[in-house]
Amino acid sequence: MKTRITELFGIRHPIIQGGMHYVGFAELAAAVSNAGGLGIITGLTQKTPELLAREIARCHEMTDQPFGVNLTFLPTFASPPYPEYIAAIIEGGIKSVETAGRSPEAYMPALKAAGIKVIHKCTSVRHALKAERIGCDAVSVDGFECGGHPGEDDVPNMILLPRAAEELKIPFVASGGMADGRSLVAALALGAEGMNMGTRFIATKEAPVHDNVKQAIVKASELDTRLIMRSLRNTERVINNAGVERLMQIEREKGDALKIEDIMEQVAGIYPKVMTEGDMDAGAWSCGMVAGLIHDVPSCAELIDRIMAQAHELISRRLTGLLQ
Repeated sequence: MKTRITELFGIRHPIIQGGMHYVGFAELAAAVSNAGGLGIITGLTQKTPELLAREIARCHEMTDQPFGVNLTFLPTFASPPYPEYIAAIIEGGIKSVETAGRSPEAYMPALKAAGIKVIHKCTSVRHALKAERIGCDAVSVDGFECGGHPGEDDVPNMILLPRAAEELKIPFVASGGMADGRSLVAALALGAEGMNMGTRFIATKEAPVHDNVKQAIVKASELDTRLIMRSLRNTERVINNAGVERLMQIEREKGDALKIEDIMEQVAGIYPKVMTEGDMDAGAWSCGMVAGLIHDVPSCAELIDRIMAQAHELISRRLTGLLQ
């Protein structure tokens, strides 16, 4: 399948594996890229730029296909050394960067000078237009369904994607609620040039996370996620568990007086406990509503082949058949 996204990133299938904390290691990125998608290493999961350089080198040993690095610009007091992370990305020969969080504008000159294609994650049309204005090559449009941070507008992809198509000149992929060939065909119909999957790629054989995490996603329904930190305007969609229940109880008790310090125990340092140790009740970890569409743990190659076969079947038989 040829779209502006496959052409932009030099990949066979219009499928991107989004950056995910403590999930986006070399093993998963290489497996996705080898299967024809665009695998992504999560930059800030690597504690230092030197460790990121090592992870990039490790991924190069596992694949000769294009892969990228996610760089999330966080609103923190002690900002990570972003110029050093970018230097590691450039020196590692990376040609695709997925940016997220705050605007990457300050770092665009360095990325573009190195010939790197930038795809920025956006939860609204206005943010997508800003990304286009500052020189991003593509955007990943995150609907309200997505795991992680869906923004504060609460617009689902059935509305957000065609709105993005009306406004943007650069290509975009659909993110949030993407799981299979039906998702891909729907995204293409709504104006996207491909799709980005996060939660679906956690439940794969190559995802280097504890099996408890994969089984939790398989067992979850579309009703098992919760929105936390709404009053802080830092909304995050997470899978429900005992830690999240405790967090939400604190939110109810504190009301509008809630501060991030009140829930620090349920949100800080949780990912290693969940993803590495398999403690499913440790606290809040991102998961999309798409968990309701995830019923197995295939390899990345099996998953992507299945998605593309289903997409071709839908386009060439079912949809074409409706016209006849």
